Amino acid sequence: MLDPSSSEEESDEGLEEESRDVLVAAGGSQRAPAAAAREGRRDAPGRSGGSSGAARPGSPSPSGLSEGRDEPERQLDEEQERRVRLQLYVFVVRCIAYPFNAKQPTDMARRQQKLNKQQLQLLKERFQAFLNGDTQIVADEAFCNAVRSYYEVFLKSDRVARMVQSGGCSANDFREVFKKNIEKRVRSLPEIDGLSKETVLSSWIAKYDAIYRGEEDLCKQPNRMTLSAVSELILSKEQLYEMFQQILGIKKLEHQLLYNACQLDNADEQAAQIRRELDGRLQLAEKMAKERRFPKFIAKEMENMYIEELRSSVNLLMANLESLPVSKGGPEFKLQKLKRSQNSAFLDLGDENEIQLSKSDVVLSFTLEIVIMEVQGLKSVAPNRIVYCTMEVEGGEKLQTDQAEASRPQWGTQGDFTTTHPRPVVKVKLFTESTGVLALEDKELGRVILYPTSNSSKSAELQRMIVPKNSQDSDLKIKLAVRMDKPPHMKHSGYLYAVGQKVWKRWKKRYFVLVQVSQYTFAMCSYREKKSEPQELMQLEGYTVDYTDPHPDADRFQKHDMDEFISANPCKLDHAFLFRILQRQTLDHRLNDSYSCLGWFSPGQVFVLDEYCARYGVRGCHRHLCYLTELMEHSENGAVIDPTLLHYSFAFCASHVHGNRPDGIGTVSMEEKERFEEIKERLSSLLENQISHFRYCFPFGRPEGALKATLSLLERVLMKDIATPIPAEEVKKVVRKCLEKAALINYTRLTEYAKIEGPAEKETETMNLATPARKLEEVLHLAELCIEVLQQNEEHHAEGREAFAWWPDLLAEHAEKFWALFTVDMDTALEAQPQDSWDSFPLFQLLNNFLRNDSLLCNGKFHKHLQDIFVPLVIRYVDLMESSIAQSVHRGFEQETWQPVNNGSATSEDLFWKLDALQMFVFDLHWPEQEFAHHLEQRLKLMASDMIEACVKRTRTAFELKLQKASKTTDLRIPTSMCTMFNVLVDAKKQSTKLCALDGGQELRSQWQQYHSKIDDLIDNTVKEIISLLVSKFVSVLEGVLSKLSRYDEGSFFSSILSFTVKAAAKYVDVPKPGMDLADTYIMFVRQNQDILREKVNEEMYVEKLFDQWYSNSMKVICVWLADRLDLQLHIYQLKTLIKIVKKTYRDFRLQGVLEGTLNSKTYDTLYRRLTVEEATASVSEGGGLQGITMKDSDEEEEA
Repeated sequence: MLDPSSSEEESDEGLEEESRDVLVAAGGSQRAPAAAAREGRRDAPGRSGGSSGAARPGSPSPSGLSEGRDEPERQLDEEQERRVRLQLYVFVVRCIAYPFNAKQPTDMARRQQKLNKQQLQLLKERFQAFLNGDTQIVADEAFCNAVRSYYEVFLKSDRVARMVQSGGCSANDFREVFKKNIEKRVRSLPEIDGLSKETVLSSWIAKYDAIYRGEEDLCKQPNRMTLSAVSELILSKEQLYEMFQQILGIKKLEHQLLYNACQLDNADEQAAQIRRELDGRLQLAEKMAKERRFPKFIAKEMENMYIEELRSSVNLLMANLESLPVSKGGPEFKLQKLKRSQNSAFLDLGDENEIQLSKSDVVLSFTLEIVIMEVQGLKSVAPNRIVYCTMEVEGGEKLQTDQAEASRPQWGTQGDFTTTHPRPVVKVKLFTESTGVLALEDKELGRVILYPTSNSSKSAELQRMIVPKNSQDSDLKIKLAVRMDKPPHMKHSGYLYAVGQKVWKRWKKRYFVLVQVSQYTFAMCSYREKKSEPQELMQLEGYTVDYTDPHPDADRFQKHDMDEFISANPCKLDHAFLFRILQRQTLDHRLNDSYSCLGWFSPGQVFVLDEYCARYGVRGCHRHLCYLTELMEHSENGAVIDPTLLHYSFAFCASHVHGNRPDGIGTVSMEEKERFEEIKERLSSLLENQISHFRYCFPFGRPEGALKATLSLLERVLMKDIATPIPAEEVKKVVRKCLEKAALINYTRLTEYAKIEGPAEKETETMNLATPARKLEEVLHLAELCIEVLQQNEEHHAEGREAFAWWPDLLAEHAEKFWALFTVDMDTALEAQPQDSWDSFPLFQLLNNFLRNDSLLCNGKFHKHLQDIFVPLVIRYVDLMESSIAQSVHRGFEQETWQPVNNGSATSEDLFWKLDALQMFVFDLHWPEQEFAHHLEQRLKLMASDMIEACVKRTRTAFELKLQKASKTTDLRIPTSMCTMFNVLVDAKKQSTKLCALDGGQELRSQWQQYHSKIDDLIDNTVKEIISLLVSKFVSVLEGVLSKLSRYDEGSFFSSILSFTVKAAAKYVDVPKPGMDLADTYIMFVRQNQDILREKVNEEMYVEKLFDQWYSNSMKVICVWLADRLDLQLHIYQLKTLIKIVKKTYRDFRLQGVLEGTLNSKTYDTLYRRLTVEEATASVSEGGGLQGITMKDSDEEEEA
């Protein structure tokens, strides 16, 4: 790399010597060793071929002698650096004072105020206060959760703290991250009628702003904004002066001295300075072309092109200068573009025909002010006479003063005139009013004729007046002032003796005026009195017209050593070196102001740098190469630099070096090419490093779009030249390598963070001795952090897909590498777990739930490894659970008390809960591999079927045993245990639907249907059997009642004895009605058992089936009993008992919901008719012996 002070345009040794001599003459060092040394030191890191050691040789040893020399050398370096900065400041202030190439841009993106560490800490405190409820902001739970997540994940992040420290973070970044987080949360909220999600978002953002501001809105803002605060706005010249004083370290006094010495407020002087500079650049180009001393270019033919470029650039600057008005604010000429008679190759403004000035083109306009003060020596008129004055510019209008008495002729009247005469004639006359009746005009007392010019005295003076003959006022004087302005285009005027060849051929005194028609067109004109147009003129074309007035403070400037900087010839200074210093100092200042600029200059800074480059011929490639160097150095030191800015500068340099500049500049120096290749390599390394550290270089996706721009820039940097695109696979290969490094970096930092957050250092040292539970806990926490990192990658860094479609695939590969590193720690922790320990399943669920929802990671390498580890655990767990459930079923039913517990017994409830919990556990695993998932499901369904089958069979067996032991008389009451058994079967029916039904595909369900139907059939058949057994038990009780009634059959021995006994006893005592106790006892038996079943059996459908069968079988038994006695007449007691039993049974079962079709069956009809006939027969034979008991419906029956 060449010495930093070398010029791109003048890298030849001879030119360097010439520049060195000029710098010495200008009062600076030969190459500003201090600045050059400092520049070399800044360029040293990471570069090859640097010349930092050449600027200032280092001491061989830190001896006392060398230490003694350090202080003088340091002072000398500082003084030389100060002189360079002063010289640079002279050029900068000239650019600001009279710009003619650049303007302050108005379309630049407005930069946000940066946050500092103190503001970040204050922000944390405000959000913590909100979460603690110490603010007046009302918020719901959802918003509080969002703020808590934002506080924990974002505000407390060390990456955010580093971003704030680097100065690349603004309040807007914080707001955008919060907005992005809540948009995701609000989208997941359920819809609320009358409240749109946009309204919720707006409300949450408003609350965030309120938390962010705190009490700031109550504080008054300062009245005067600092320069840093307004740097994003369009700045005035004074503000630009102040800014660059700060940038270059210039004192106020030094600025004021330079301001006055450079005549920065004199537009003519500044324009003349530019013309001198441009003329000097043309002469330098001519000298270079003549001596053939060029910078080293990549091709020999570029030498002539270089001269043409220099001429073209000066030509453009002349055109820009020519387009400016001669003097801002003054009356403008009709500017004409003239073709130069000399240097036509350098400046050709495009007019083909040569245009010459005519006399009418240089007509000037003057303003005259005539102030008449007083008249002295007036004696010829009486004191009380009225006098007045008139004034006129010959050829124009006449004005008159007010009237005054002759004793006191004073006015102070001003008259304003305009004229086009450079040499006007002014006449002032004194009059007195005529008293004569026939007088037509007032009497003239005196006159004065003046010939003012723009150089005449502007103060009031006494002028002797010409008086009429024989006047007494021989010493008449008038005091007046004549002020004639100098038009903006009239640069100089005065009387000269001159003689010429084509004009002014006679040697004589003439009044000359130097007229500026445009910035490069002047005319020397001679005028006569009272003439608007010049008598003769000479067009000054092809000359650098220069003029200046002696400066009154010249001695003062020399005293402060400023004259050398002002008088230095800009054309002979190394502006490439000076601009590099200027741009570096400006960038340092910009990065340290109050805005998060990301390396972008402010509008005012861009304007000054643009103007400097154009005015002093700094090559664009050199400018951007220096800019890239500085930006990369700041980026390497931790500053946040916008990659888009790097892209702009790199693209400019690449197009220049590869010969594709849009502005047509085609010369490329060897230095430019070498520096570009060096910067390209360095930039590639920087970008690869940033992509490898993307979580830390672009935390939470900030700056917005930076990752996308970095990837795009990397692709551009990897291109061999500007026209040949690089194959996508090559870019992909580089990015893949970067992301592999990123996986290691991210995991390493994450494990360090987990150790900081988790155990203390001493505990970390004995990690190998930690308990298995502790290891598993740490790995589980680490897995949570890993998932959080990858979720943040997807949320905040997915913008890479906008640059490359394959970015998500590489991000997935990065995640696999990341998980591969985690695998080592996970496997170590799992190997330490004891056998048959199930505490590791939450780890699987956590990881699997994340991986299975990521289309790129699902069933990936790590996911399959995770499954391989846990497949044996799952199988072992299911095996043990199956054995455990089977044993609990066996032991439970052996010890079962059949007390009701929820929907069944204790054993059945435990069984169904275990089966459901096991299935839910396996379901919650969400096993990703379909085949094994179906295997698990099928196995658990089979297990459930087998267990339910065992439960049903054991319950049926227990029911039969219990029923056999039950009473066969009307004392029978269904025990609670039997109802519980019934409920167990009912619950088994319900549970089988859930526990034994497959959720697989159609084919799998059809295969399973056969097996599952067996379980359903078993349960249904068992319920039917239980109902039949229970009904049979109830019917057997009825049969017992009927067997007791059989004793009263007609013709039996017992019936005869019983009838005789009753009749005999009835004469002496009140004998109870026979048969009523039996009927009542049976009816009570039926009713109470109905109530028990209705109350304690959970399934109403089964109860109704039982009642239907009970009723039907009861009626059949009675009907059969009666059928056996068709030939016999029923005993009165038999008839009364049966009528009551039948009627009550009918009514009770109807109340229990037995349908009419069942109640009024053929059996019941047959029974009803038989009992009705028997009732009629008994009524005739017994004479009312039924005592009101009848088959007819009546509410007046006795309830005996």
